[in-house]
Amino acid sequence: MSLKDDVTTLYNQIFSGQLLDAFDHFYAEDVVMQENNEAPTVGKAANREREVAFLGSVEAFHDGGISNLAWNDETGVAMIENWMDLTFQGGFRTKMQQVAVQTWKDGKVVNERFYYNKG
Repeated sequence: MSLKDDVTTLYNQIFSGQLLDAFDHFYAEDVVMQENNEAPTVGKAANREREVAFLGSVEAFHDGGISNLAWNDETGVAMIENWMDLTFQGGFRTKMQQVAVQTWKDGKVVNERFYYNKG
């Protein structure tokens, strides 16, 4: 598979309600993930816990998609502008937009940083 195919498959799974399955399949054991300028979270287990906590905060997922996708097969870097329409526990509905910059190695995400407006 090409990097574009891997990224597209990953996000198709996420947007179809299979976030944890996608995470288990596409993320490396030593993955480093970071939200904006917060301290990075290191390791698959710790990052999976973050994903589980995020899912626990969501009451309903309505829709999501990729707005723009750029990738470089030689460097293994992909940049994904994406959005999610969801309702958090307690009824707050929002359309989240973010950019994820991923570094891939051997078909797995080894580094991912999210950029978004917290406001």
